[in-house]
Amino acid sequence: MQTGFIGLGIMGSRMAANLQKAGHELVIFNRTREKAETLIKEGAQWCDTPAQLAAKVDILFTMLAHPEAISQVALGDDGYLENLKPNAIWVDCSTVNPSFSKAMAAEAQKHQIRYVDAPVMGTKKPAREGQLVFFVGGKIEDIEILKPYFDIMGKAVKHVGDHGMGASFKMVANLLVAQNIIIFSEAIALGRALGFSQEILFDMLLDGPLAAPYLSLKKSKIEDGTYEADFPLKWMHKDLHLVTLTAYEKGVALPTTNAAKEVFLQARKSGLGEKDFAAIFDYLSSWEES
Repeated sequence: MQTGFIGLGIMGSRMAANLQKAGHELVIFNRTREKAETLIKEGAQWCDTPAQLAAKVDILFTMLAHPEAISQVALGDDGYLENLKPNAIWVDCSTVNPSFSKAMAAEAQKHQIRYVDAPVMGTKKPAREGQLVFFVGGKIEDIEILKPYFDIMGKAVKHVGDHGMGASFKMVANLLVAQNIIIFSEAIALGRALGFSQEILFDMLLDGPLAAPYLSLKKSKIEDGTYEADFPLKWMHKDLHLVTLTAYEKGVALPTTNAAKEVFLQARKSGLGEKDFAAIFDYLSSWEES
């Protein structure tokens, strides 16, 4: 089956490259062609529009920044949804809110397209190494077809329910990721104010049961203070917005998550949006008294 990929940013470019290395002949589109040049040099077929791509593929993966971007390339002028072949499978790996994901599943059904939501847990390095975890919502028969593709790009596939449930689980997961780094940053700020060195705090907290395990992966970025983006801070803010929107739709109170969203917005406005989301550590540290 011919495979298409739309969205070749930090994550999508690496996921597509792994499919290509495994022998899949890709048909690709991205808003900026420059990000696709490496894949094109390795044999991927470039398309000038999403519609042009859609007519050529049986399975389409999308990895886009936010719901608005998906709406544009799926439903806008030269969108792919009207041009996919009947019974094609659209796999959306983007992080979107569940209500949007369910709306896209309904739109796909109108066009006789099978839809699977499959957001991922992992950032740049796991994407490059094929070590992502997929949270998948959709019909089991479609997921069985897709599993060989997931196995190339990831280390685990978690089928968590019907359409929209993959997106739902990603909301829960990203809430924890964002909150954990804020709590850790505040704990370090307090510890330093109490006279502990950052080195001692890192060693005792990161090597024990108190801190979330993924925080150890951010240690070198925090120590170096460079924050090359594996997952940009601006997208974590976007994800927290989607979490709080989802909570509003479900009537769930998330007071500390709403506060975390505002902290990430303030950090974004301070100029940290393009840096890795671990840069929230420096933003919160700047509040310490000199």
